[in-house]
Amino acid sequence: MDLRTEIAQSWRRAELSGLSPASSVERLEVADVDSRSRLLRAASPVLDELARQLAGTRFCVVLADDDCRIVARRFSERSVELALENISAVPGCQFLEEQTGTNALATPFETRRGVSVDGDEHFLEAMKQFTCYGHPVVHPTTRRLAGVLDITGPAGDANPLLGPFLRRAVADIERRLLDGAKLAEQQLLAAFQSVQHRACAVLALGQDVVLANTAATELVDTADHRLLRELGRTQRGLGRLRLTSGTPVEVRVEAVSASAGLLFELAPVRTSSPVVSRPQGSRGLFPAQVDERLRSAGRARRRVLISGEPGAGRTTAAHVVAGDEPVHEFDASDVVAGEASWCARVEAAASERGLLVVDGIQLLPPLAAVRLARLLDTTTAWFALLSGPLPELRGEQATLAARMHRRIELPPLRERRDEIPAIARALLRGSLRLTPGALELLSSQQWPGNLRELEGVLAGAADRRSAGDLTAADIAPGCSDTAPGAALSGWEQAEYDVIVRTLRACDGNKVRAAKQLGISRSTLYNRMRALRVR
Repeated sequence: MDLRTEIAQSWRRAELSGLSPASSVERLEVADVDSRSRLLRAASPVLDELARQLAGTRFCVVLADDDCRIVARRFSERSVELALENISAVPGCQFLEEQTGTNALATPFETRRGVSVDGDEHFLEAMKQFTCYGHPVVHPTTRRLAGVLDITGPAGDANPLLGPFLRRAVADIERRLLDGAKLAEQQLLAAFQSVQHRACAVLALGQDVVLANTAATELVDTADHRLLRELGRTQRGLGRLRLTSGTPVEVRVEAVSASAGLLFELAPVRTSSPVVSRPQGSRGLFPAQVDERLRSAGRARRRVLISGEPGAGRTTAAHVVAGDEPVHEFDASDVVAGEASWCARVEAAASERGLLVVDGIQLLPPLAAVRLARLLDTTTAWFALLSGPLPELRGEQATLAARMHRRIELPPLRERRDEIPAIARALLRGSLRLTPGALELLSSQQWPGNLRELEGVLAGAADRRSAGDLTAADIAPGCSDTAPGAALSGWEQAEYDVIVRTLRACDGNKVRAAKQLGISRSTLYNRMRALRVR
């Protein structure tokens, strides 16, 4: 069967996820739906009008949210409802390509484009009975995906007018989203104006709006906005926390409305009472404790093993150890050009003043590792060996690492979310600043490339804007996920790390990874989506 390019690509994605055309969709997980969400409030009148226009036909309309979870349906015949239930197209069920293959909810969600899927173009046999057209709903202000609208009918009833018909409905929903956002902004402004002249700091945080009086501007840094939003998610009334400046504050939190935003009144406190403790951002690129251990190793001229994920700053850390001393750098990957000559260059440098840095010792061939270990045993030269995560060291490489006086592990960036605003400022060149939205987006990323990836994203954003504040829109092109989400909890982060490591070990094969983790394939897909594993 000859498939259109967009359909063929979707089939390929489904196959790589471990699906087969015979896969079942009868037992997909169902979750609760927020009946008061901004999307549903905007879309409900449009869905009702669509239902009126489709009365007496065998077509139905289905709306999914920004996680591609079905939140609303409209149909006029009981037979249509039963057909939807047979493929799990019910409120609360998530329609993703890795679970449901090619269809007019999952594929527009994946591609961010309108897609028609007719009969045999569906990947799963269970869905070939339908013809459908789906189109993404994009918020007019934030340009983020708000949901997907789909119209579905029996295969064979395809109509070229389905696309324009649905696109008009999507435009109506997007207009109502914009009107709702404007109303929310008006409500937030009115609430802020009613209290802005109070003696304390007053701050209002909406979805895309920040309002602050003079006292709040002086007290609250943009890096604190994320802390305040987190507090607002769990608390109303009085609470306490410590700002990134170290200042403990008493905070009164008030929700302006269901969708407008949060209003904060803050006052510094002088008390010995406990406050919510937050890790403070380091002035440098490393946590304060790690930075001090590096400098201490340098002052004592101790041989040090510096380990960490790629991009975590191992070379920079070695320069911190060296201080003002000369640095002689060698990369283990260069051994492929000649093992004997590479070892000879390292041995010659051992007689020179300064720090000898060997990067990537996990890549050393066994004989080179043995020869370097012998050099450590027979010379007083000052060494820093750099490696990937310690579990990657095997055999002679592990024996070599054991000869070092100190071991310092650099934490991955995803474990330092509260420090990201300070790290970003340290990496950002010139007088450019980051807006709260940009900081929120940066803090929501997983950063598999760590500091090096963050530096690249910031450099790219700086190239696109030479003056003024860097916004989320400037940052987004370099981010894997352009919609900021809540930071993972400690347990979720551990779960994320296990899934990522297992997928790497299985070369990205989700079926094998699920089997190795001891969970079902659908459970793995659900957790990957929830944890934003890409």
